[in-house]
Amino acid sequence: MKLVIWMVVGSMATWLAITMFLDERTGWEVLCGMLGPLAAVAGSWIAAKRVYERNPVDLTAMMITAFAAKLVFFGGYLAVMLKVMELRPTPFIMSFTSYFIALYSIEALFLRRLFSRGSQ
Repeated sequence: MKLVIWMVVGSMATWLAITMFLDERTGWEVLCGMLGPLAAVAGSWIAAKRVYERNPVDLTAMMITAFAAKLVFFGGYLAVMLKVMELRPTPFIMSFTSYFIALYSIEALFLRRLFSRGSQ
């Protein structure tokens, strides 16, 4: 849970820093680009950690299921943000892509750390 708190705090801090240089509309689009990846990574990290601590053998199946769920989630999220909310594609997609890469990289590092602790 500590990692999720750090990811939220870090994401919000970077968003606040970025918005100091942007107009209100672009700041909103950057925030919307951050929220989807943050929610997905936070949810998958919490689920993965719980499953791994309970029974590490079940983690692969959970990760495959989570991957399929995230495909559906991100498809819907992008459609809603771009078509329904009518966000401008450039700032939204730049933010979405940046946070997606950064947050999933952090999750991968912490999964590696979790696995290395368990193998000792």
